[in-house]
Amino acid sequence: MDKPVNKEQIAAWKYLTHSITTPGANGLVFNEPLIFERGRPGRTGCNVPPSEFAERELTAYFDPALLRHAVEGFVDVSEPEAVRHFTRLSQWNYGVDSNFYPLGSCTMKYNPKINETIARLECFSGLHPLQEPQTVQGALRVIYELERMLSEVVGMQCASLQPAAGAQGELAGLMLIHAYLKDKGNPRKKVILPDSAHGTNPASATLCDYESVPMASGPDGLIDCAALEKLMDGETAALMLTNPNTLGMFEKNIKQVCKIVHDKGGLVYGDGANLNAIMGKTRFGDMGIDVCHINLHKTFSTPHGGGGPGSGPVLAKDFLEPYMPSPRVKLHNGRYELEYNPPKSIGALNAFFGNFAVYLRAYAYLLSMGGEGLNEISDAAVLNANYILARLKSHFHVPYGSPCMHECVLSDKLQQEQNVSTLDMAKALIDRGFHPPTIYFPLIVKGAMMIEPTESESLETMDMFIDAMKEIAEQAKTDPDCLHNAPTRAKVKRLDETLAARTPDLRHKP
Repeated sequence: MDKPVNKEQIAAWKYLTHSITTPGANGLVFNEPLIFERGRPGRTGCNVPPSEFAERELTAYFDPALLRHAVEGFVDVSEPEAVRHFTRLSQWNYGVDSNFYPLGSCTMKYNPKINETIARLECFSGLHPLQEPQTVQGALRVIYELERMLSEVVGMQCASLQPAAGAQGELAGLMLIHAYLKDKGNPRKKVILPDSAHGTNPASATLCDYESVPMASGPDGLIDCAALEKLMDGETAALMLTNPNTLGMFEKNIKQVCKIVHDKGGLVYGDGANLNAIMGKTRFGDMGIDVCHINLHKTFSTPHGGGGPGSGPVLAKDFLEPYMPSPRVKLHNGRYELEYNPPKSIGALNAFFGNFAVYLRAYAYLLSMGGEGLNEISDAAVLNANYILARLKSHFHVPYGSPCMHECVLSDKLQQEQNVSTLDMAKALIDRGFHPPTIYFPLIVKGAMMIEPTESESLETMDMFIDAMKEIAEQAKTDPDCLHNAPTRAKVKRLDETLAARTPDLRHKP
């Protein structure tokens, strides 16, 4: 006679076998209180021997206002307590060195550690920004050559590495357009912004005293040339577009788009944040775009996130070169020099010369990859995104057709029939050991899930992610209430996100 089925044992077995095929944590998860709740008075991380010299009144040598006093409530902990506290906190973090990080639009990819090592070489890290140019010839050479490498990648004739992030690079591009048109006698008044462009565009337009003119995408998610014809007039300074756009789609009529703008005397700005989809395949300059920026911290080997460091070089056609930011690195008689304040320059955008360590990573990355390597990056990024789209399109709504470029956009339209939202599914991914993709962006797709695998993910990793997404889609049909409570295995359970953002309670006990 068969033994009776033990449902608890079966559930435990399913739980354990599930953990083998997903990166979710089912074992040891450390608890850790606040550092102020640890330690005891008198504990210390090190013992300093008493001084051999007689005590002297420090105020005889220093301004009392500059002396450090005891911090009220500061905790006394031993060295092991301090090390374990911060190590445990670090193990709660999630990053690209932990697992797949599929944030669409952000390009959270693994970056080679060799480039981190190069950025930390003492010959570079020990430099001071106020050194004379003759003492930093190697650093200036890196800047000079990197500008030319990046110009070649995007088909432009001049570049400045100064912008500290993509948003500032975008602002710099619009400032160049404003300066150029003003120099011609008419800076114009308006900038056209497609709804598929990046969200910082309106701020850049406003800072340059332009009125933002929104333009809806066509039914295919691309720029509607007929609508652009109607909006483009003699008062419009520029069209700001993202290509590939935030739907992960390439603007296939890009040359016609640029011609419409140019025929009315305007310029075209291109957002290069998604460059890892087109490097080695096509170039902004060849499309007809006049000025663009690149996110070095997305495409060229700088870890992205945590507020920086970033770098958003601005690149332009030769007729905009007189207006480029200063100072600029020039090669004169075999030596590199800094040229300050050219008469038409828009001026300095950053303290000194921007985030130099980011330049080093990008420089090393470009040298190691070469043209063939950049071409392969685009191949892999686009292939990976389309692989995920092909395997998930029968489980989730696809708002726009395929193929996509470096990222794909799904929505929760099918799951909403069971009252399951994009947020529910994002939380359920946490239970399965994956960071959620970008959600509710782009804004033109209701319930959007924007997934970017990048070129650095393996087939096995993507298959695990796809299986998790399929499992969630099935659970939305069979047990939707369970998804409303996700995550259940994470350190912190489902929060009221509005309340958590406005009044965070760091002492909350999960």
